[in-house]
Amino acid sequence: MRHKEKGPRPEKVQEVEELREILQGSKAAIIADYRGLNVKTISTLRKRLRDSDSSMRVVKNTLLKRASEGLPAENLVKDLEGPTALAYSLSDPVSVAKVLTGFVREFKILTIKGGVAEGQVMGPTQIQALSTMPAREVLIAQVVGGLQAPVSSLVGTMQQIYAGLVYTLQGVADKKGA
Repeated sequence: MRHKEKGPRPEKVQEVEELREILQGSKAAIIADYRGLNVKTISTLRKRLRDSDSSMRVVKNTLLKRASEGLPAENLVKDLEGPTALAYSLSDPVSVAKVLTGFVREFKILTIKGGVAEGQVMGPTQIQALSTMPAREVLIAQVVGGLQAPVSSLVGTMQQIYAGLVYTLQGVADKKGA
C-alpha cells in the first residue's frame, strides 16, 4: 500500500499567495468578524465597498495567518478566531474604513478587529479615527487650495501695487501735460 505525500493543496497555496498580495498591495486592509450577517446583508456590504473602490472576501484564519507572515499584519492576525472577513482598498485607506464603520453603526452586527493602513497596524479605535478623515481627493484639494491661497493673495497684492504705480504715473503725466 502506497502512502500519498501530504502537503498543502494547490488551491490553498494559491489562496495564501492572493491574500499576501492583498496585504502587501493594499492601502488598507481591515479584518472584521462577520458573525450574524446573512447573505442579503453581506451583499449590501460588498456593494457599498465596491462603490467606494474597495473589496471584501471571507477568509480562513489559518490561511490569513500564513499569508501575513513577515508582514505588519502578522501580529494582528495571530490570535484570530471566528468567521473572518478581509475588507481592503488598493487606492484609498479612508474609503474602506468609512464604509465598514458606517456599516457597523447602521447594522450593529459586524465587529472590526483591526487592520493595517499604509503599513501601520491599527486597532478598532484607530480604524474609527481613520474613517473620520476626509477622502484622499478632498485632502489633495485642501492642500492644493492651501497652496493656491498665498499665491493668489500675492498676485492680488502685486496687481494693486502695479495699478497704484500706473495711476501715479498717469497723474504725473497729466500734471506735466497740463
